[in-house]
Amino acid sequence: MAAIDDLIETVAALRDPETGCPWDIEQDHQSLAECLVDECCELLQTIDRADIPHMEEELGDVLLQVVMHAQLAGEAGHFDFEGVCALVNEKLVRRHPHVFGENTDIKGSDAVLKQWDAIKAEEKKRGPEQKGRFKDLPQQLPALMYAKDVFKQIQKQEMKADHLLDNGSIRDCADSFETEEELGQKLFEIAAACRLKKLDPESALRRHAQGIVDALEGEST
Repeated sequence: MAAIDDLIETVAALRDPETGCPWDIEQDHQSLAECLVDECCELLQTIDRADIPHMEEELGDVLLQVVMHAQLAGEAGHFDFEGVCALVNEKLVRRHPHVFGENTDIKGSDAVLKQWDAIKAEEKKRGPEQKGRFKDLPQQLPALMYAKDVFKQIQKQEMKADHLLDNGSIRDCADSFETEEELGQKLFEIAAACRLKKLDPESALRRHAQGIVDALEGEST
């Protein structure tokens, strides 16, 4: 793949202490974090607009961030871009035995996801050790995604949370819309109401979801 090799060489040249670009040389993982967020958001914008030609460019900008972080890690002797690719490729093959192995009887997305979770649970964990019942959900997630993931974990682990969640209210809410457009209208109305009340919906939802996590974690200790 000559194009990816060219990109890796270009990034390495930009980082060269003697002949590289002063801005690129000054960067580290933390300083580039905001760039990664910006580029991902711009890519998501092209996806929402179905702007395929522009998507090609924005995918390249996201890839540049991956290559840059891999370059920084390589300079520090941790890992390089080839290692990143090898790791994710190995993971994909391992978690899809119905495609790359002998277990070809898996049918349907639900069965695939169940198998994925089972394989993932057996893998050696990287990063901080999970000490509680909830997986380590990134605090950088938007509050709506964070709350959705919290509820997903409650469902998957069949946690007893009736004293914290009004399941009847949740079902009534689910019955009140059928389409993405109807859901969007409801969420917009909530956001607009928050504006009128001078409340921040992002922090309110995050605190509420975190409170549920803290309560369930406390009950398990």
